[in-house]
Amino acid sequence: MKKIGIHANRAKPRAEVVLERLGQHAAAIGMSVYCPSDIAQQVPGATAMDREAMLDEVDVLMALGGDGSMLKAVRSLNGRVLPVMGVNLGSLGFLTSVAEEDLERAMDCLAGDDFTTSRRAMLDCCLLHAGGETVSGQCLNDVVLQSASSRVITLAVTVSDEEVTSYICDGLVIATTTGSTGHSLSAGGPIMHPATEAFIVSLLCPHTLSSRPLVVSDQSHIEVCVAEVAGNARLTLDGQIEHNVVVDDRIQVKLSDREATFIHLPDYSYFRVLRQKLGWRGSSV
Repeated sequence: MKKIGIHANRAKPRAEVVLERLGQHAAAIGMSVYCPSDIAQQVPGATAMDREAMLDEVDVLMALGGDGSMLKAVRSLNGRVLPVMGVNLGSLGFLTSVAEEDLERAMDCLAGDDFTTSRRAMLDCCLLHAGGETVSGQCLNDVVLQSASSRVITLAVTVSDEEVTSYICDGLVIATTTGSTGHSLSAGGPIMHPATEAFIVSLLCPHTLSSRPLVVSDQSHIEVCVAEVAGNARLTLDGQIEHNVVVDDRIQVKLSDREATFIHLPDYSYFRVLRQKLGWRGSSV
């Protein structure tokens, strides 16, 4: 891979330093760097391009930032089959598998085709308003539906046209296995390996102790109907795209025919990432 496109969160404190390092090392190893015009001036030797044109030109998209940057980078592809490598400039970073100090090594691995890849399932989400309007979107991590106030919401859930139950809760998360370490985990959901072919339904503050996270096949079609809510509710895709929801609106979620491809260093280990990020006891790394 000789052509790198850059997606960067310039709000990160070390973004400017890392962008300069990236440009300098690319020149040293004969790689071409393409950037949107707003960051090209911070990358020595980079070619400034319109974002859409850049994505059509490059071999790989490098996302510099945190997990939010990775989610934005994947969404920016708009269905393109282009691999993404994440460089972590934040504190947590489950999706950004390359540490800042490994930037130059990561670029060497790209240039030498010495890396591994993982394919990540994505969700198609369709919001059907009771009035007839339909809004669609895709996400990599999760779909979150919750009350916009401090009041509870009642959600009727079906899986592949089979009734599950009605939940009285503060909200609900439908996550991919990639998103299992995101909002779903905070809501008490299980950690699932990204290669697992499943969806996770986790509840936010359910009002009954018998309510537990639900794992279903990723071939399932999940529908959530807003049965009762005081005021409005809010639908969020990957924590970044929001829509207002009212009573009798329905949310339909299914496996997308598109997927994301992540690039990792050759010694990448998903479980090592978990040990490091979650601070599991007994770990030496």
